[in-house]
Amino acid sequence: MNWQELETFLALADELHFGRAAERLHVSRARVSQMTKVLERRVGGPLFERTSRRVSLTPLGRQLLDDLGPHYHGILEALAKAADTVRGTGGVLRVGFSSPLASELVMTIVDTFRGEHPQCEVQIREVHLSDRFGQLRRGELDIQLTELPVDEPDLTVGPVLLRDPLVLAVSSGHRLAGRTTVSLEDLADDTALIVDGMDGFFSDWLVPEHTPSGRPIRRSTIASYWQELLALVAAGEGVTVAAAQGARYYPRPNLVYIPFEDRPPLEYGLLWREAGTSAKGLAFIRVAMKVSTAIHGQSLR
Repeated sequence: MNWQELETFLALADELHFGRAAERLHVSRARVSQMTKVLERRVGGPLFERTSRRVSLTPLGRQLLDDLGPHYHGILEALAKAADTVRGTGGVLRVGFSSPLASELVMTIVDTFRGEHPQCEVQIREVHLSDRFGQLRRGELDIQLTELPVDEPDLTVGPVLLRDPLVLAVSSGHRLAGRTTVSLEDLADDTALIVDGMDGFFSDWLVPEHTPSGRPIRRSTIASYWQELLALVAAGEGVTVAAAQGARYYPRPNLVYIPFEDRPPLEYGLLWREAGTSAKGLAFIRVAMKVSTAIHGQSLR
């Protein structure tokens, strides 16, 4: 079995896009296509359904992904442990979180991780929406639990550990405050506030430039921090798209959180540098997946 075939399959299964998989692997799209076909011939059936508009896993591809994933990560962890043996074991693992709900899950994971790996010191830090990847890229963090989607070639997106419904935050005097649900179409009549400095790929997903019917959505990045943004919303300066956890962690008498009826939930996944992570980091990922599965009753992805 060619190791490149497995890496190509896993990258394409994650990206579901030949171009992005090629960029991630630093090869050509033709090479990704070639390696995929070789693997499909090896297993005896198609692993992906390909059309001009989308790529998706076949049932056989999903089965292979589910069966292969734990073994692949186990091999990487074994290699990383060997490298750590040369460098010395133990040390510090720095873990980031980007929201209160994410921090609760991180703390639960860390408690389990410390019990299984007492020789490793774990440091926990907050990640701000205005600089989602800075600490990770500067080496100040080894891994973080953050909002998805993420489209950064130098960063690896790991398993989804958490989902939270999207809501619209408005002032208590807003015209929508009495509604039980809202839709993306409702944003066309207001100014949607976004944290300044947030990467464009995620902000475009969170608040698209147009509604499904094509009406433009006015967007403003006048706030650098989340609490500042909520104060502006409460003052009637605009509305903002948020996670449902806001009602629990950021309640205000002059704020109302209204569920979206046409948006998928916000996903939180682990993120680390594409260059790789240490044995400690891989062990943390495995513990995180185990803890998340225990909490939710099944793996999220």
